[in-house]
Order: sequence, then C-alpha cells, then structure tokens
Amino acid sequence: MSSVTLSNVKRAYDGAWALNDVSLKAPDGQVLALLGPSGSGKSTILRLIAGLEPLDGGEIRLGDETVSTPSHTLPAEARRVGMVFQDFALFPHLNAGANVAFGLDKLGRAERDAKALQWLDRVGLKHRAGAFPHELSGGEQQRVALARALAPAPRAVLLDEPFSGLDPVLRAELRDATLATLAEARTTTLFVTHDAEDALQVADCLAILKAGKLLQSGPPREAYDRPASIDAAAALGTINLHRGRVENAAVTTPFGAVAAAHLAQGASADVAVRAEALRLAPGEGARVLSVRPHGAHDLVRIEAQGLVWRALIPARTALGETVSVEIQTAGAFTFSA
Repeated sequence: MSSVTLSNVKRAYDGAWALNDVSLKAPDGQVLALLGPSGSGKSTILRLIAGLEPLDGGEIRLGDETVSTPSHTLPAEARRVGMVFQDFALFPHLNAGANVAFGLDKLGRAERDAKALQWLDRVGLKHRAGAFPHELSGGEQQRVALARALAPAPRAVLLDEPFSGLDPVLRAELRDATLATLAEARTTTLFVTHDAEDALQVADCLAILKAGKLLQSGPPREAYDRPASIDAAAALGTINLHRGRVENAAVTTPFGAVAAAHLAQGASADVAVRAEALRLAPGEGARVLSVRPHGAHDLVRIEAQGLVWRALIPARTALGETVSVEIQTAGAFTFSA
C-alpha cells in the first residue's frame, strides 16, 4: 500500500476547470472520502490517480513515486491501482471466480484460481464463484468487483460511488462489509460519494469538494463540528440559513441569537444552523407548519417573522401550534457575508 498525494492538481475540459488547485492526501492504509455534488470533480480525481487522464497542473504521488505531472503520465497498468466503478464493470462473459482472477495473470493457473477463491471467501461469495454477473444481485456484483480490485494487492484502491442504486438496508450492510474488508487488507482507499451519511460512516479523512475546488479536508468529526464555510456545512446535512449583522458579538435571528465573536461589530454575517441543533418545546415564538416522520426523529417546519426553518427532533415529541426555540451552540455557525 502507498499514500496518495495530490499537490495543486488542475484539470480542464474545453477551457473550464474541472479541478482547480486541489491538494489532498490519502494516508497509508486509511480511507479518504471525497464528498460533493455532481460536477464537483470527485470522479475526475479518481481518473487522474488511476492514470486514465493527464494533468494540466500540479502533481500526483503514490508513496514516494511521482506518477503524474503535466509532462509525464505513468501508464495506468504500471501504477498498481485498483478501481471499482459505479456500475462495477464486471466482465459479463466471465464467472465471478474468473473476474477476480483476471488481474492475477502473473501467477500460475492453479495459484491464480486459489487466490481468487480466497478473495471471494473474504467477501462472503466463495459459494458463488461459478456464477456469471447477470446471475448475481447488485450487492453481490459490488462484492465481486471489490474482490477483483483487491486481489492483486494494489498500492491503493479507488471506489466510485460503489453503493449507488442499492436499497438503504443493503447499502448499510455492504458499507459495513466493505469497510471491514478494506481494514483487514490495510488498503489505502479513495471513496467517492455524494451521500453525506456514506462519507461520514466510511472516512478516516474527509475532503469536501464543490465546482472543482476543495472546500475543506480533515477528520470527519472536525468537518462536521467546525465547517470552514456554509457550503462545507451544507455538504454534511440539512442547515438553516439567515443573514444579519453582528451586534454585541452575536447575530440575532427570528429564532434566537448565534454567537459571532470572531466577526467584527456591525459586519454582515451569514448564519448556518443544523436542523438537529434546534430544540423545540411547547411555548411561544415560532409557529409549527408541519411535522413529518424521519425515522427515529420528526422533521418539523417552523416559521417566525416570515422565516421558515427545519428542526430535527426526537420522534413523537409533544408540540402545540406554537413553540419556543432554543439554538444549540454546537450546531450553529457564523461566517462573514
């Protein structure tokens, strides 16, 4: 395994930056999750690391080896990087065992087949070694693709939206199984997703991207608790917004004040408050517009002075037509406007 380091990486298509000066690192044996909406540059990063495209600026290193610069691109087959595509890209004419064995061509036939079976066993599919891709479920195909990527002992493995299209229960099961397999193999991993829950669940390190720019990188808890911007905060869950002015080290909203001691007196400021940071109780101050089930919580829309916010509260909490609102400090942030 090797660390993967991007330094000031740039990539343009038709004169528009798909990635603009992005620097980040996936440490040895850890999972770096790349989180962002479509068009943020996540999949472009994977293609650049895999050697499928050249750089327009910066460099990429695998361990201590520089594999990409604007003047040099080490061929993909020489990088020893595994990749699991969004559609898994299994060979339809090969059964599961042969798919996994495909990248082990430097081994003898018997050793190749034995190692393929070992990897299928590690992902719980040894009994399906003879099944062809069309005979496998989506979850089984994903596990075969993971085994195929890991079997050649790559320096790093790249996962491009590996759980998209799966139902929520299977998604959670596969996420846990994939994490366990990666941890056992101690494989450096870059995991692309647009789903905040997936990113927070799998990441040792998290990088948030938007429109080709890196918004924030670091431990998942730090990114959630101390977002660097409104966009970074919004990437990790529902937020409520308000713009106001700093007075006496705080910004007043219709639902209460939010601390802003780091901003200058009188400055225009944007407030972001996570839905779960609102505490509601029977009282006055805000009007309840709707209450909808949201798993173990209820999603409540409240209104005050024409502003509508969303609160995520414990399910079946008794509320009246009006409520008092308390903003918890831990989930409330202010940024210069």
